[in-house]
Amino acid sequence: MTREHWGSRLGFILAAAGSAVGLGNVWKFPYLVGQNGGAAFVVTYLVLVLTIGATGMLAEMAIGRAAQRNPVGAFAALKGGFWPVTGYLGVICGFLILGFYSVIGGWTIAYTVKMLDGTLTAPGLDFAGIFSGFVADPLEPLLYHAVFMALTIGVVLKGVAAGIERWNKILMPSLLVLLVVLILRAVTLDGAMAGVEFYLRPDFSKINADVVLAALSQAFFSLSIGMGAMITYGSYLTRDQNLPRSTVMVVGLDTGVAILAGLIVMPAVFAFGVAPGAGPGLTFITLPGVFQQMPGGMLFGAAFFLLLLFAALTSSVSLLEVPVAYLIDELKVSRRTAVLVLGGIAFLIGIPSSLSLGIWAEFKLFGLPFLDLLDFITSKLIMPVGGLLMCLFAGWVVWPVMRREATNDGTARFLLLPVWNWLLKVVAPAAIAWILIQGLIG
Repeated sequence: MTREHWGSRLGFILAAAGSAVGLGNVWKFPYLVGQNGGAAFVVTYLVLVLTIGATGMLAEMAIGRAAQRNPVGAFAALKGGFWPVTGYLGVICGFLILGFYSVIGGWTIAYTVKMLDGTLTAPGLDFAGIFSGFVADPLEPLLYHAVFMALTIGVVLKGVAAGIERWNKILMPSLLVLLVVLILRAVTLDGAMAGVEFYLRPDFSKINADVVLAALSQAFFSLSIGMGAMITYGSYLTRDQNLPRSTVMVVGLDTGVAILAGLIVMPAVFAFGVAPGAGPGLTFITLPGVFQQMPGGMLFGAAFFLLLLFAALTSSVSLLEVPVAYLIDELKVSRRTAVLVLGGIAFLIGIPSSLSLGIWAEFKLFGLPFLDLLDFITSKLIMPVGGLLMCLFAGWVVWPVMRREATNDGTARFLLLPVWNWLLKVVAPAAIAWILIQGLIG
């Protein structure tokens, strides 16, 4: 079976950036900024994502391209022994995340529709009540979950170049256009400059261990390190790609989307006197109230949730592609069969995830509702452990292979090679271990 490859360098950059850009950039990053000191958090995040985050991403791309295999096959091909366990962690992690990520992706479709049909624009609405009622409904969220999963399956079914690359070439530019339009609207609101100042003028006295940990965790999870996505996408690369340069571009796009999303949310919430640290409810509860008060709010609100949908879809595609690549490479299953079977199972996992927010809320495993349990297992356990093992593997076990990949067999200069080596061997493992420990005791 001939291995698929990206059709162009731009296609890979947009697809890899699309994998990294997700709900965390548009939903989570702005409220973390609000909770952790505004611009001080932004600066801390930038430093960490451009060092530790980029370190992990480059390593995953290098592992994937060197082996030309899925995460399990890559670790087996490069070393074998215990190390394929790291690949299995990535495959399992992405698949479990997809099971509940698609449910939340469905919310973005629902809220786009609700913005356009007037459900969220009438005066005097209780937005917290609307959201609670929606997610607790046993049927409506599942219908949108099905639509979102169908979109994901449709893209991955077409393959690497004709599906993933082609659609990212459409979705990523569309996402950036929506970002710019919404920023122009947000920063021209009366009172918006207070939000811009909070967001862009740092008060470094607000930086403490909690802020650093929050920024580090967001940098790690935003780039999807530890779940095999970049290993899988890297495996479709040809030998002529410059990996360090590609890493910088992907990290830059991912970080840029997060920064631009903050320039939508912070000016808007300050303009209407809303607390910037409203937490996860900022997107689905607070912002609809902001759009309701905004001239043209129905259209701008719909555009915002469409933006959120595009971000979610580009990530869900990579979440499905990781286990699909495993079945294709290791079990010689056809792409069509792999996509339909895995997509169907992921949809089924999403059913208890959705119902755990409503009629199954009282049924808990290990003291957690089903969706929260999946989130804990993936974000607190599998991703940090997988990311830690991946960095140790790249820095200590197969470093000659990493050096060869980063320099294109010695034909390309990589001036930061010694720094990358040090970060891989010492700094990144220590940082990820901190995330793991704090996640377990927090």
